[in-house]
Amino acid sequence: MSEGYGLEHLPYGVFSVGGDQPRVGVRLGDSVIDAHRLTGHAELGAASLNPFMALGPLAWREVREELAAAAADAESVPLSEVTMHLPFEVADYVDFYCSLQHATNVGKIFRPDGEALLPNWRHLPVGYHGRAGTVVVSGTDVQRPAGQRKTSDEETPTFGPSRRLDIEAELGFVVGSPTQMGQRVSTGDFAEHVFGVTVLNDWSARDIQAWEYVPLGPFLGKSFATSVSAWITPLQALEHARTPLPGQDPAPLEHLRVDEPAGYDIAFEVELNGEVVSRPPYAAMYWSPAQMLAHMTSNGASLRTGDLYASGTVSGDERDQRGSFLELSWGGKDPFADGRTFLEDGDVVTLRATAPGVFDGRIALGEVTGRVLPAN
Repeated sequence: MSEGYGLEHLPYGVFSVGGDQPRVGVRLGDSVIDAHRLTGHAELGAASLNPFMALGPLAWREVREELAAAAADAESVPLSEVTMHLPFEVADYVDFYCSLQHATNVGKIFRPDGEALLPNWRHLPVGYHGRAGTVVVSGTDVQRPAGQRKTSDEETPTFGPSRRLDIEAELGFVVGSPTQMGQRVSTGDFAEHVFGVTVLNDWSARDIQAWEYVPLGPFLGKSFATSVSAWITPLQALEHARTPLPGQDPAPLEHLRVDEPAGYDIAFEVELNGEVVSRPPYAAMYWSPAQMLAHMTSNGASLRTGDLYASGTVSGDERDQRGSFLELSWGGKDPFADGRTFLEDGDVVTLRATAPGVFDGRIALGEVTGRVLPAN
């Protein structure tokens, strides 16, 4: 059995065989089990996880117990014979900026003469609204975007393909239970609304981003593509990965306070053309996913089934723990991996993540892979 995909995990995905209708399956080892056929739940026969996720946490737990009890003896299809699809219909997409190390590094690179962290950063999880329509499943090629960019030695901006295409290793959180407008979600209700997690690559055009982001933040430098794994790990499978946050100073305001352990001990790998170039630790993240969700709804903004929000780049204290090429190359000034700085056409990036499992082993949170195509 493929390591990391045992009965204690059973991640959900959407698969098809030949010309069949896509439906929900769970992964066990290197095979996929038809969850609808195994349990009889109609929602699992849909072409996305959304109908099942909308049932809420009680149904999530009950179905997971059914699957765990029956999966070992169930009929399955080898992964090599299936096509994997985007596992859920993305309603809205929000990307946060919750790593102290990443935010500090980026601040020093983009604002070398100013403060690395802006005054609000330690008081709230900073984020921006992304583009749900360009979230794609692992294995989808990503075309190099074009846009306005301006270097320090150019008098005026030019338009053309990004010359500083980058990746960001992140953890995505998929919302199942919706809320009404005006309703706030407390940090303690995180597990009542979040169905599961996915490995996520927030592709970033750093030259476009650097020119456009003042004063309103990321826009076209981010919106061209975001890749997610084909597998969604249920939040329940990560109970043994819970770990305390590294510490928050000053203490958050009351609505952002959490009961520990609020973080997750998840280890990432960033692979470029088959070579591992970084191992970012999610346990180092400053803001927890419960705080992100509470902040996102603190003004009464509603949640929808299929909402996706991401952690922001995961980075650690050491150079080989940085989750973006911007940081690894220090803004292009310090090449890594045999002289590389940013992505070249034809490059293939794969992000992986693992977490502690129930039986002292590790579960694999899937992977997300994308190949860079030349600009149109």
